[in-house]
Amino acid sequence: MKFQFTEKKVSLPPNVHAYAEKKVMKLERFFKDDAEALVAFSVEKDRNKVEITVHAANTYFRASEATSDMFASIDAAVSTIERQIRKNKTRLARRLRQDAFVRSAEVTSFAPEAEESSFEIVRVKEFPMKPMTREEAILQMNLLEHNFFAFKDEENEEAFAVVYKRNDGGYGLIENND
Repeated sequence: MKFQFTEKKVSLPPNVHAYAEKKVMKLERFFKDDAEALVAFSVEKDRNKVEITVHAANTYFRASEATSDMFASIDAAVSTIERQIRKNKTRLARRLRQDAFVRSAEVTSFAPEAEESSFEIVRVKEFPMKPMTREEAILQMNLLEHNFFAFKDEENEEAFAVVYKRNDGGYGLIENND
């Protein structure tokens, strides 16, 4: 597993990085060797915050925890990711068996072009989109703890689609009908 550490508004001793690496390595048994872990440390309102993002086989797992102790935050974030994996174990295993992780993908940017000078794009995010089922897209959205997720819909000739969380607790689908 490859590691990348980021510190925001805080300078930490090397033993904190070593502790985080040791704890996150416990998750390695769920992933192949090509997994990458991004661990971001920060201090906000006297709380030690740790955000861990693990990327493996085109799936992202993310957890963010804040406590009064940096080591406790690391433990809590790793536990959260482990809980996500266990909760979705059967769905993830089915996706592996169906070879869904190894499909080729193309890089697409969803940043709209600025038509007026009053709209300023402050960040452009690019990511590979792979064909997946609507259920897989909802699973990926929940693993990332996002409110929406864009994907190529296998059930609609790989047309662009977006799933999103509704305020009533359900899910919505925006699909292209061209």
